Amino acid sequence: MTLAFGPVLFFRGARADAWRLCALIGVAAGEQPAPLTTDGAQVRPERLAARCGHELWRYNFALPLPAGGGSGVYRIAGRSWQVHLPAQGGPLHIAYTACNGSEKGNTWDNGEDRNERWLHLTASHAERPFHLLLQGGDQIYADPLWDEVPALAAWRRLPQWRRKRAAFPPELAEAVADDYFKRYCWFWGQPELASILASVPSLMMWDDHDIFDGWGSWSNGWLRCPTFRGIHAAAREHFALFQLAARPDALPEGFGDRRGGHFGWAYRIGEVGLVAPDLRSERTRERVLSKPGRTAFRTALEGMADCRQILLVSSMPLVTPRLIPLEWFFRVLPGHQTWQDDLIDQWPSAAHWDEWADLLQELIAFTARTGTRITSVSGEIHLGALGLIESRGTRIYQLTSSGIVHPPPPVWVVRVMEWLGARPARPAPELSACMLPLPGLGRRFLRARNWLELELSQDDALTATWHSEGAQPSCRLSLPATDGG
Repeated sequence: MTLAFGPVLFFRGARADAWRLCALIGVAAGEQPAPLTTDGAQVRPERLAARCGHELWRYNFALPLPAGGGSGVYRIAGRSWQVHLPAQGGPLHIAYTACNGSEKGNTWDNGEDRNERWLHLTASHAERPFHLLLQGGDQIYADPLWDEVPALAAWRRLPQWRRKRAAFPPELAEAVADDYFKRYCWFWGQPELASILASVPSLMMWDDHDIFDGWGSWSNGWLRCPTFRGIHAAAREHFALFQLAARPDALPEGFGDRRGGHFGWAYRIGEVGLVAPDLRSERTRERVLSKPGRTAFRTALEGMADCRQILLVSSMPLVTPRLIPLEWFFRVLPGHQTWQDDLIDQWPSAAHWDEWADLLQELIAFTARTGTRITSVSGEIHLGALGLIESRGTRIYQLTSSGIVHPPPPVWVVRVMEWLGARPARPAPELSACMLPLPGLGRRFLRARNWLELELSQDDALTATWHSEGAQPSCRLSLPATDGG
C-alpha cells in the first residue's frame, strides 16, 4: 500500500481509561488499505470519499490511558507511530498553530524554508512530547483557486452585475471540488508535516482562507450569489473530509450540530475543557455567530462549568487593536476593497461591536460565577500577541499565535498596530479589552512566524510560550493557579 498522504491523526474524545482517535489516509483509487492495529485491536478502515484518482479512508480506534502517563502505538502496513498520552488527571502539553500557507500559494523555494516552524515544532515534540495539537484556522489557503480554475478566472473578468447572476454549473462545481481535493492532498502530503500530524492528535477549526479570503465579510449580495455559494459548499465538504475526517452531514461526537449546520465542537480532558465555536459557517457582514451557533456555544460552555480550565479556540482574536476609522474610510468607496474584509473580520469591528461586547460579558460572567479560568487562543493576524479582558478583577487572557507558515505583515503595518494597540477598548461599562506587551519582548506584537506551546499543570497553572523564527527572543507567560476568574 502506497500512501498519498497520512496518516493524519485526530482527537475524538477522552474517556476515563482511553483516548478515542481517528487516523485519515489517502491512497490510490482502487487500492484496499491495510488494517490499523494496536496492541489490543485490529481496525478495518472506512472509505470516506474518492476524487482525482485517490480515495480517503479513516480508522476509528482507541488507545488506553496509562495510570501514570505514557504512550501507545498504532500501526498501518508495517509502519508504526507513537502517540504520547497524559496521565489520568495529569498535566497537559498542547501545541497551537494557525495560518499554514499564503494567499499567493506556495512561493517558497523549498519545503524546509516553507515549513521551518513545523520542523521546529517536530523537534520540540521529540524533546518533550505533546499530547494534543490545536489548529485554529487557515490550515489551507484556497485563494489561488480563483486563478487556477479556468472557469473562475473567466468569471472574474465579467462585469460585476453578471458575476452576481452567473450560474454555477455542474462542471464548474466538479472543477472547484477537484481543486480543493488536490490542494488538501498537497498540504497534508508535505514531508515536513508528516511526522507531527501522524503522532499528535489534532483538533481543527476553519477560518476564511480554508474557504477563500474574507468569506463571510463580503456584502450579502456577494455571499448569496451562486458562485460564492457553490465554492462555499465545496469548501465545507472538503474541510469536513480533510480537517475533521468526517462527512459534513455526519460529524462525530463532540460537535454541537452533528448534521453540520455549523462545525462548533467541545471536548473535555479530565477537568480541562476545549471549546471552538464555528465563526465562519453562517457568518455575514452583520453577524459572526448565528443563533443556533451561539446557542450551541453557550450549551458547550455550561457543560464545562465544573472544569478548572477552558481553552477557547476563537479563530479571530477576542482582543485586537480597533481599526474602525479605516472601516469607515473603506465603506464610502465603491465595490469591495482589498483589506476591507480583513477589517470587518475582526471581533472589535464596527459591524460586530455589539455582538463582541455581549460575548465578552458572557465569558466574564461565566468565569466569575464558576471560578473556571478561560483562556482564548487564536491566530488570523499573522503576528504573536497578548491581550487581556478584565472586569471587576475577573480576567481572561487572549493568546494569539500566527502564522506557522504565513509571513508577518510589513514593518509599517506593525508599527501602526502598536500605536493603535496602546489604547484599551471599553466594549461595555466596567469591561476593558487591552493589548499587553509580550513578556521578554517589550512590544505588543511579535513580528515573526511562530507557534504556541501551552502547558496546563495539575494545580491549574498555565504557561504559554511563543516560539518564533529567527533571532526573536522566546516570549513566555506564566499564569499561576490563583490568577483565574
